[in-house]
Amino acid sequence: MEQRKDVSVAAILLAAGQAKRMGANGQHKLLAEFDGVPLVRRSAIVLLASNATPVVAVTGHRQGDIEAALTGLDIATSFNPSYLTGMASSVACGVSHPQIAECDGVIVMLADMPGIVTEHIDSVVQAFRQSGGEAIVRASFGNKPGHPVVFPKVLYDRLIRLSGDVGARELIADSKLPVVMIDIGPAALLDVDTPTAVIENGGVLLD
Repeated sequence: MEQRKDVSVAAILLAAGQAKRMGANGQHKLLAEFDGVPLVRRSAIVLLASNATPVVAVTGHRQGDIEAALTGLDIATSFNPSYLTGMASSVACGVSHPQIAECDGVIVMLADMPGIVTEHIDSVVQAFRQSGGEAIVRASFGNKPGHPVVFPKVLYDRLIRLSGDVGARELIADSKLPVVMIDIGPAALLDVDTPTAVIENGGVLLD
């Protein structure tokens, strides 16, 4: 089926979390460098090179450092004052951004996934366009759902009402919408939540 180019897809980069599993020494996984680039900036560059536009980064914990790491990029930022309550508030904050509200769908990407490349983003965007903007599209690996995820506009109101740290899993299950899984390989499941994971995947921890 041919993808519909007129289906617009925006992107939200979730970069607000406290990174609690990094330990008490204050190191932040999103500021760890991969190939000399802070992870949050690397993730933003991957999105900006994709077919998703515009891109909004949701900040929270260490807002100043995260925003500094994004300096010079064509990316909007939105501070989530409720970031301590969990990921759902950051999703809601991003979807509430006026630039996102105008688009037919939104791709939600975690900023701590160093294996994600622009080709992965474009493959889930293409699948969403092929659905006419009416399906939920999830990156996956070996039938295991992962990230990123594209949500159609019909779910925006429910995304904005999410609470706690559940993310959107329950919403996906309850939505009654078709769910398209796109296998992008191990990158769909790889996030770096601990210092060991950062180092094992080629990252260099800074302060």
